[in-house]
Amino acid sequence: MAEITLTVAGRSYNVAAREGDESHLRHLEALLAKHADTAQRASGGLSAEKTLLYLALILADLLDEAEKNPPSGVSPVLLDRIADRLEAVAAALEEDSASA
Repeated sequence: MAEITLTVAGRSYNVAAREGDESHLRHLEALLAKHADTAQRASGGLSAEKTLLYLALILADLLDEAEKNPPSGVSPVLLDRIADRLEAVAAALEEDSASA
């Protein structure tokens, strides 16, 4: 188990991480940093706990929006493959019901 220090909204936190997860945690730290200033301003900068709450609310709002409006960047090739598989399943089901 590795230990990594992450800085969120100007405060440092030691976090235990599985070996190899350090770069992923650094990526998450960078995502938090994008919104940390907004969270600090919203909390008045007086309390780390309140800043983290506002940061969590900002991220939850982004997640909620992404779940409601997923990106439309689905690959047409992937959609074609899915359609082909669904057609094959439908044909197999029709065959089974015809032979029964």
